[in-house]
Amino acid sequence: MLASSSSVLRRQHFLVRSLCVGGCGNRKRLHDIRSMACYAEAENILRAIIPPLDRSKYKGQAGKVAVVGGCREYTGAPYFAAISALKIGADLSHVFCTKDAAPVIKTYSPELIVHPILEESYNIRDEEKEQISVKVLAEIDKWLERFDCLVVGPGLGRDPFLLGCVGQIMSHARQRNVPIVVDGDGLFLITENPDLVNGYHLAVLTPNINEYKRLVKKVLNCEVKDQDAHQELQLLAKQIGGVTIMRKGKSDLISDGDIGNG
Repeated sequence: MLASSSSVLRRQHFLVRSLCVGGCGNRKRLHDIRSMACYAEAENILRAIIPPLDRSKYKGQAGKVAVVGGCREYTGAPYFAAISALKIGADLSHVFCTKDAAPVIKTYSPELIVHPILEESYNIRDEEKEQISVKVLAEIDKWLERFDCLVVGPGLGRDPFLLGCVGQIMSHARQRNVPIVVDGDGLFLITENPDLVNGYHLAVLTPNINEYKRLVKKVLNCEVKDQDAHQELQLLAKQIGGVTIMRKGKSDLISDGDIGNG
């Protein structure tokens, strides 16, 4: 019998949840999907996303994810991001957070690898900031090349010093071609400095409607127009150099700025 934490069982749960769209309360929709060729296509896509398992592999070869987030006020979001990566089949999930957040996040699950290396302004003197920033980057750099993906922003908060350090972490990840998913307060950082991801095709932004409005206002200098939602999203992604943007909502929209792929 498989243990509940095994990657094999996690993957099967992920497939079942993803393919059984709508659950028991939406059988008609599920039947309609099954009646179309897109159901088989969706299954093929899901299976292609998940690396195949075989007996020759060891822990870590099926995905290593790092979440950069978690501060004194917010510990839940980085936990859910990191544990979700494990639940869909990643082998290892790390969290890089502030020292205040680390003990709390560790109590949520023994499966997460938690690094208490980030700092907030209230905890350090002005004359220490440059030295601590260098120290944080040096610690992160030791790990960056091991990761298949960096998730930036869940529970990050908006402390200026912390955001500055995370901006440098993103730049270092970009130099090493590490894919970056930006969510939560990471999107606040991107809104303040879009150049952090501009032109980086391995970046994915996942704004909700309010985060999306701020991004549109900053980059396109206009208000969101729901009647032109698809075109607006394509233009926004294009203006940020072809990054992929998933606008979350009742119906998610996704584009990388390419009209053919929007």
